[in-house]
Amino acid sequence: MSEKVKIIVATHKAYRMPEDKMYLPVHVGAEGKDLQLGYQKDNEGENISLLNPQFCELTGLYWAWKNLDAEYIGLVHYRRVFRGKRKDKDPFNQILTREEIEPFLVNCPIIVPKKRRYYIETLYQHYQHNHHIDELDTAEQILKEKYPQYEDAYQKALHRTWGYMFNMMVLRADLLDEYCNWIFDILFELNRRLTKKDQTAFEARFPGRVSERLFNVWLTYKLDHGEIKKTQVKEIPFLYMEKINKFKKGLTFLKAKFVGKKPEKSC
Repeated sequence: MSEKVKIIVATHKAYRMPEDKMYLPVHVGAEGKDLQLGYQKDNEGENISLLNPQFCELTGLYWAWKNLDAEYIGLVHYRRVFRGKRKDKDPFNQILTREEIEPFLVNCPIIVPKKRRYYIETLYQHYQHNHHIDELDTAEQILKEKYPQYEDAYQKALHRTWGYMFNMMVLRADLLDEYCNWIFDILFELNRRLTKKDQTAFEARFPGRVSERLFNVWLTYKLDHGEIKKTQVKEIPFLYMEKINKFKKGLTFLKAKFVGKKPEKSC
């Protein structure tokens, strides 16, 4: 019997995990590693674990898509999760619970993190300032070749100053199947065209970064074509499990936008 909802927690190291049984810790990039974390590995069953250096947490999403049996399947990260309503000094006691999410699922087949607003630049401009824009441009070209009906949604989503980021989501199983068929078809081709031997580890993760933007394209298309109503998309605040150096993050943002200094690692 399938479960109502299962949310995987993508991680590459041992970490304190949510206690709610709705969450399933998944060791992403497990293929070829001797590391034993005691978590579900993403190299079991049908998987793309070997692509983790490029696809990041999406190897976990792929594993969940192909191997989990649940009415709703979601993805969060060991350091970034959906926030529930409980107030507590311990952030782990603030994580969204099964009891809190299930009422939303009655009417909302899509759960997303609260919009991330960039205010002074669009999603396209933000990518241009922080990464290699040919990655996003090539993704658009592949989209035109494979799914030309999505071009208007691409232009609309990428020229907003906000987006649903981090590859965090909970989707009804049929929507997950649709989304994963679409996104992985694009990303496999993107990876084939742009992966180079001289890329740094940070640069190699471009399929994972591009997918964050393309999720917004997919959702925009669904909304614009009436396949999903706006009221069926539920935004939930997200929670960082570790302290964020806002000064460093802000400085990195300003350097990228105004000086042209692209980041060399995540911050």
